[in-house]
Amino acid sequence: MTALALPRAAHGTQRATHALRLTAADIGRAATLALHDELELAPKPGLVSFIDSGSHDDMDAHTFMQSLFALRHYFVQIAVLGEAHAPFEALERCGIAAEARMLAATGGINTHRGAVFTLGLLCASAGALVRDGQAPCPAALRASLRRHWGDALGARSRRVSMLPGGIAARRYGLRSASEEAALGFPVLFDIAVPALAAATRRGLDSQRARLDTLFTTMASLDDSNLAHRGGLAGLQHARHAARSYLERGGAGADEHLEAAWTLHRDFVARRLSPGGAADTLAAACWMRRVCERHA
Repeated sequence: MTALALPRAAHGTQRATHALRLTAADIGRAATLALHDELELAPKPGLVSFIDSGSHDDMDAHTFMQSLFALRHYFVQIAVLGEAHAPFEALERCGIAAEARMLAATGGINTHRGAVFTLGLLCASAGALVRDGQAPCPAALRASLRRHWGDALGARSRRVSMLPGGIAARRYGLRSASEEAALGFPVLFDIAVPALAAATRRGLDSQRARLDTLFTTMASLDDSNLAHRGGLAGLQHARHAARSYLERGGAGADEHLEAAWTLHRDFVARRLSPGGAADTLAAACWMRRVCERHA
């Protein structure tokens, strides 16, 4: 039985054993699978899936699969760095190299830059927990991130980013991805992860649970991808649409698929794409794979 198949009924001693048995390969594999979890979900307003390209003319599911293939070793490598308690500069170099491989694989198209950053940090945090002899859970992962790299992330958040998302965040007074990380990913840990757990407890299947989590995240996140593509009006439209969907019962409603497809077509017409929410969903799926199934 692999570490990723540890029974849910584990108790204290078994939890510690699991922390030691969990390997960097397990952590990295979970990240690749989580990105596939996000890609295969449909409908997702404005986002790429195996069904269509959403609001994107320059990429499709094949592009995303090329990117996943190029990144699969990166998540293992950064988990190894985390296990070594490597300084933030080493994590950053690893991420920059991974982004270069992604761009080479996709012909210069940014498919997973946000996931390289967010999931990379989470994989490093999980690796650090293995080194510290702790079983992964959301609270422990967040504490690990802050303990080992919190100061460096705070300093990084004060840099002036020239990437489209960073420019949009400054222009509209939004919380950037770097600031979100410096705060310990509050939308991920306080909103997305609990939403995925709550949807599962309500008996929703995997697709519906992920869909509910995506819309819950969209309703709260300062998604600079939306702001970049549609300005502040586009971000506000997406938030309002997500909240309305949830108020009508979300993915638990009988007509949830029809409502989600209607929003997908609306986002495509407006050229909106909640890429930040998609990255957060993937991170929540990763956390479920490495934590909740093995608690």
